[in-house]
Amino acid sequence: MPMPTHIVAVGGIVENEQGQVLLVKTQHGGWVFPGGQVEAGENLMNALMREIKEESGIDTAVLCLIGIYSNTGTYTWHDGVTEIPTKVMLDFSCRAVGGQLCISEETSESRWFDKAMALEAITAPAIRTRYQAYLDFGGSASYMEYVTSPDFDIKLKRSI
Repeated sequence: MPMPTHIVAVGGIVENEQGQVLLVKTQHGGWVFPGGQVEAGENLMNALMREIKEESGIDTAVLCLIGIYSNTGTYTWHDGVTEIPTKVMLDFSCRAVGGQLCISEETSESRWFDKAMALEAITAPAIRTRYQAYLDFGGSASYMEYVTSPDFDIKLKRSI
């Protein structure tokens, strides 16, 4: 049996001093909270702070784990060829500590949103569900298994 392959990714819901949250507009997915894949040899916190800085220009402090998510569906990447394996994503709440809003190769816009308006701006069902877990966070992280293709479907949801 071959070794299992998972992509490990991190996401950060960043709050500013006014209680607004940071969203970035991506080339493929509309408005999302920043994050991305953990690179080889990189720890989760450093990966998250790097991704947020790269995508938005904002420096952050990572506060606490909100949720762990498994996208167990396999699907084809935007190139129509590459098969994407299971993803394991860890979402954290973060606090903005500096930097200036900017865009990147991956983002066309970055902006602070009031919390309720952020939920309205996010259209991808998986990202909306994960953002809702942040809004509902009461101190216990959530775990969720879902697939995003052909349709978004939650397979398992629980607190941990």
